[in-house]
Amino acid sequence: MPMNQALLGEFDHEMTNTRKAVERVPDAKWDWKPHPKSGTMGWLANHIVNFPGWAGDMFTSESFDFAPGGKQVEMPSARNTKEALAIFDKGVVSARAALAKASDEQLMKTWSLLNNGQPMFTMPRVAVLRGMIMNHLIHHRAQLCVYLRLNDVPVPALYGPSADEGTMTASAK
Repeated sequence: MPMNQALLGEFDHEMTNTRKAVERVPDAKWDWKPHPKSGTMGWLANHIVNFPGWAGDMFTSESFDFAPGGKQVEMPSARNTKEALAIFDKGVVSARAALAKASDEQLMKTWSLLNNGQPMFTMPRVAVLRGMIMNHLIHHRAQLCVYLRLNDVPVPALYGPSADEGTMTASAK
């Protein structure tokens, strides 16, 4: 089985779960954060929704410099949940199409993340997709679910029932 075919099911599952979490972000809580050192809920939602677009771009480039000339690249930035979901959905379509047509050779080709021209890492695209895109997105999605819980917003069931959806009870937690 080609690698891309092995990854598409996981990609679809994680993007569906991510959308379920992002669509619950209340616009009224966009500026909320749990601690002075934490990002706001809006910042976190924006960070998450940009991952699929980064994945799509990774398949069509050799590298990405997030601070060329020392100035950080401005990423798409939503001001509310509707805008965030539009960024996310566009990125998912792009990334899924690129993954669906990626050959094993393309997935094994190296890609680099740069900071002002200096490599932060270089690894095969498949490792970037799994580690820096999927796993990183899952990590921040979990943070977002904590933000939701702290604001009494129902947490979606992602890998099974949550305390808010499904059959999980307080005694089962």
